[in-house]
Amino acid sequence: MSDGGSGGRAEIHHEHRDVSGGWLRPSVFGAMDGLVSNFALIAGVAGGSDDTRVIALAGVAGLAAGAFSMAGGEYVSVASQRELALAEIDVERRELQRNPESEQEELAQLYVAQGVEPALAAEVARQISRNPGKALEVHSRAELGVTPGDLPSPKTAAVSSFLSFAAGAFLPLLPYLLGVTSLAASAVVACLALFGAGALVSRVTARNWWYSGLRQLVVGAVAAALTFALGNLLGGTGL
Repeated sequence: MSDGGSGGRAEIHHEHRDVSGGWLRPSVFGAMDGLVSNFALIAGVAGGSDDTRVIALAGVAGLAAGAFSMAGGEYVSVASQRELALAEIDVERRELQRNPESEQEELAQLYVAQGVEPALAAEVARQISRNPGKALEVHSRAELGVTPGDLPSPKTAAVSSFLSFAAGAFLPLLPYLLGVTSLAASAVVACLALFGAGALVSRVTARNWWYSGLRQLVVGAVAAALTFALGNLLGGTGL
């Protein structure tokens, strides 16, 4: 059968989305956290005070503090994870240099454990081991679950987290910045955004859009309601 001029290369009939770029998790988590935490903060302050200026100021402070905190936390955590992965990759690199035969045999045994015939596994391991860079990549992926050239970026995680948190936190604050004095307006905006964000996440997961949206809405609404009740309680005591 003709390969259609592809030069003997296998034809790829599907593509996968990027699942290891380091941006999706902090972006989703940041947006959801910004929505829920700042909506809850605004609701809590509104439960204890009728001063819309104080409520708006609290919302702005919550947005700024949360965005910087999220960005810093993501940067440090991803950088630490990356440094650990690089250290273990260096260990694997040294082993490949010091004990190439043992590492080749180890790779062959990994293929055998996955169902490859021993003779074929040994030949595949031998051919891969001829290229030090490729051998390191294969060993790292098989033993550590990481690829040396495809580690998450701390900067990408930090920027994604900062922007997404700020965007999420801004939505429940927006009505107060526009001069609306009722918590109900903030609640409507926040609830719509929570449901929409949850539904949007379903596009990169296996969940139904309505389930994902409703789940996020319930989580945010419960958090805001509890914080409002706490603010109302503390406000009534004069604190």
